[in-house]
Amino acid sequence: MVRTMSLIRALISTARMVRHTPRLAEGLPPDDAVLLDAPDDRLAPALVSAALGEYEHAAKLLATTRESAEWEDRDRYVMRLAAFAHNRDEWLARWLAASPADPDALVVRAELGVRKAWESPARAELLRETGPLIGAAAEGDPRDPVPWRIALDHARGTRAGHRDFESLWGEAVRRSSHHYGCHVAALQYLSGQWHGSHQECFDFAEQAAADALPGSLVKALPMRAAFSRLLSDDLTSVTTDRIDAACDEAILLSSVYVVGDPWPAEVRNLLAYVLVRRHRWDEALEQFRLIGPYATSFPWTSLTDDPLGQFLETRDGVRLQVASGMPLWNRTDRGRPRGHYA
Repeated sequence: MVRTMSLIRALISTARMVRHTPRLAEGLPPDDAVLLDAPDDRLAPALVSAALGEYEHAAKLLATTRESAEWEDRDRYVMRLAAFAHNRDEWLARWLAASPADPDALVVRAELGVRKAWESPARAELLRETGPLIGAAAEGDPRDPVPWRIALDHARGTRAGHRDFESLWGEAVRRSSHHYGCHVAALQYLSGQWHGSHQECFDFAEQAAADALPGSLVKALPMRAAFSRLLSDDLTSVTTDRIDAACDEAILLSSVYVVGDPWPAEVRNLLAYVLVRRHRWDEALEQFRLIGPYATSFPWTSLTDDPLGQFLETRDGVRLQVASGMPLWNRTDRGRPRGHYA
């Protein structure tokens, strides 16, 4: 009897998935329309020019962000340009040759140096050698918080002590008290995987979110702490309560932005991942709708070397989970003639 009931439940679940999954695709871009780490309209021309060996578009873009104190955009653009230069750096070499003291070129060079060192087996040694590059970038424009975000990443890799970390953190927030990138770098340093603890990581994230401005991505910092905690797979009831509360706050933040906005795309990708881990299927599906075509490498690279494939596979899996929990027939269906074999 138990085996029969299990089989019946499995058949009903399958029937629900077959019936409801197609209609749950509404609002989701088709697979071939989803882009991984797509640049925004300002960054795209700079990357195209860099591919041609030209640096002028990148120089103009970063100069604009610096002069306008657009520190959040500047940080993102610096990271993307440095990532591009990792494999094709001719344009950056030309830029530095033409303007060796350009603060925008210097900050890209510093980010690139740290990025290369992180990926090397000799990480600690190479990171120590990048210290002067970060110092030069910080001196390029004393207002700029981005070199201090780079310095916080550097401190994590060189195993700098808490006193040094706190000094760097003070310099960062003095320049931009709500800078998202600096907060993320600090959170990573304080995580249990690095130089802090899960408790310290969550405490920092929750306090930062409480102090953040409305609509700031810093509001999602507790969810990043939740992600770090989930990686350990060592959860307690108190921890899961904090993770769910972090999700709730991130859902509110996500609702502030329009569907398919590239700015909060990484936060929404991370939120979808954490919601899936918590089996909050309906809310995860809603985030996939809000993400639109903007898949991001993080957090999916924590699972696979194919982040776009993992994004699409997870999105499909969430649709199946939602469909399997829906009623097989609704009241309208029950009142409708279905033919002899319906």
